[in-house]
Amino acid sequence: MLTLTMLAACGAKTETQEAKTEITLMRFFGSCDAKYGAVNDAALGLGECGIITTLVNQFNATNTDGIHVRTQVAEWGPYYDQLTARLVAKDVPTVAVMHESALGDYVRRGLLLPLDAEFKAAGIDTADFTDHARRGVGFDGPAGSDSYALPFDTWAWLWHINTRLMGQAQLLGADGQPMLPRSPEELLAHARQFRAKTGKPYFAWAVVNETAANNRTFLTLLAQQNARLFATNGKSVDMHQPAVTKALSLMQQLYAEGHIKPNLDYAGANQAFLNGEAGVSVVGTWTIDQYLRESRNAGSPFEGGYAVRPFAQLFERKAVFADGHAWAMFKAGSADEKTRAAGVKLLKFIWEHSAEWSRTGHLPVRRSVAGSEAFRALPLRAELAEITETGVGMPGNVPTQRAIELLIGEDIANLMVSGKPIAEVQASIEKRVNKALQKARR
Repeated sequence: MLTLTMLAACGAKTETQEAKTEITLMRFFGSCDAKYGAVNDAALGLGECGIITTLVNQFNATNTDGIHVRTQVAEWGPYYDQLTARLVAKDVPTVAVMHESALGDYVRRGLLLPLDAEFKAAGIDTADFTDHARRGVGFDGPAGSDSYALPFDTWAWLWHINTRLMGQAQLLGADGQPMLPRSPEELLAHARQFRAKTGKPYFAWAVVNETAANNRTFLTLLAQQNARLFATNGKSVDMHQPAVTKALSLMQQLYAEGHIKPNLDYAGANQAFLNGEAGVSVVGTWTIDQYLRESRNAGSPFEGGYAVRPFAQLFERKAVFADGHAWAMFKAGSADEKTRAAGVKLLKFIWEHSAEWSRTGHLPVRRSVAGSEAFRALPLRAELAEITETGVGMPGNVPTQRAIELLIGEDIANLMVSGKPIAEVQASIEKRVNKALQKARR
């Protein structure tokens, strides 16, 4: 009898194990298992790492389909190199987080699943995608435009503002809100007044080393002028147009006049703002949570004095550089129906709980969340909701976008830090970027 009982128990265990479906999820956002490894409620997560960790934990703990997600955490910097290495080694994740700006390279190589049919079957309403999210994950395929990932967030280029310093510079309105310039000329006037009143530069942003900040500011200024940098086929750039000259001239003048704290990399720019050494930090949505917490600390240089706005409209229209994170499914990582169905169920769970992610400071990809009272009640978010409609990035048919971003940023750094003539910078960017685009197309 004992032997029969043990055999029955073993049989039950084997049956349960066979029923389980393990899928892999590759991501960045850091590792925080020491704090959140046993937390199964996403509402208790804080910050990017805390929320994504608890979100996956909650799915593992609550799904009734025997699905277990095994998370594979990679560093942000070498993430795509590691992903490529895994593809070559045929150790392919089922689901992976990707920047929307990187998706196109993988779509064109035929590595990702088109997901509109899966979304429809799972009840993920693509009509609820914001305009920016739809552009970010949509690519032309055999059956027309299709979604090749589940959008997760929109992140954008913002002005994080020390309102205490703005008050000292007499650049607050009667309502106590920061006065934003509405033209290049007004920006220079504000920056000069700020420096005269506070003795500090108006801006801190990462000018050197990680030069993506220069490119994102540059593309924002172009978009606000309704300019098209890339050809419609994504194969070349045109740096010889008036809008380009205006954008580069403004950036060079701001730096030359001392309105941008000099020679800062990413960490240095962030620290300068935290130390109260500049009035505006030009960086993305992901720092909102950190800056907000700092503004609540007694003795902080901007205690009770933090505001955030979309990048100021200096030209004809509202526009701001924006990108986003999305969850893609690899064909080779979901080759059988059981694994593919499990991956889609995970995406459905993430979609249903995407409001949790908006607590990081990133913007929602669902219209229903962006327009909800709960989202707008989060600190500082109401002013940013417009970015889900006004955000712009490189066109999806531009390959190797992250490499292109760095090439443009490097030359703009030379323009600002070394005072390289604008015409030389225009010629250098056009030559280097067009060469990179042609190489990527082979």
